[in-house]
Amino acid sequence: MLRTLKDLFDTLASPLMDTAAPAAGAAAHRLQLATAVLLVEVMRADADSTPQERQAVIAALRRRFALADDEVERLLELAEAAAREAPDFYGFTSQLNKGFSAAEKLAIVELLWEVAFADGHLSHYENQLMLKLGDLLYIPRGDFVGAKQRAREAAGAGAP
Repeated sequence: MLRTLKDLFDTLASPLMDTAAPAAGAAAHRLQLATAVLLVEVMRADADSTPQERQAVIAALRRRFALADDEVERLLELAEAAAREAPDFYGFTSQLNKGFSAAEKLAIVELLWEVAFADGHLSHYENQLMLKLGDLLYIPRGDFVGAKQRAREAAGAGAP
């Protein structure tokens, strides 16, 4: 299983790799995949994965990484496969903890909240997963709650 995840990371990194900075390019692609996996996990957190949530994942990846449509689709396919194979979130959150600043991780958490609120309501499964991810990403509770409120307001969802 670990070999499969490594292959997924390598698959994502190799065709898009910058020849001038291969290590930096591979690291950037690993961060993209780790982010995409967490977005997919939030989308799948409750039993009802909606088209609105999938669109929110696609929009978040486009905005965050400035990817073309075909790159987003490829990244999403890889993320869905990696999410199915992964035993936990640690491998992905540790990538983000190593590669992103606190402000960048907070921006990722806000994207995760946007996916959670995309269908107009927050299930207790989504909320529980978000609490876990916030802790794994070392997001201070006040910042975490602020990101949740901003995403809720942007989605037009009421209080949970």
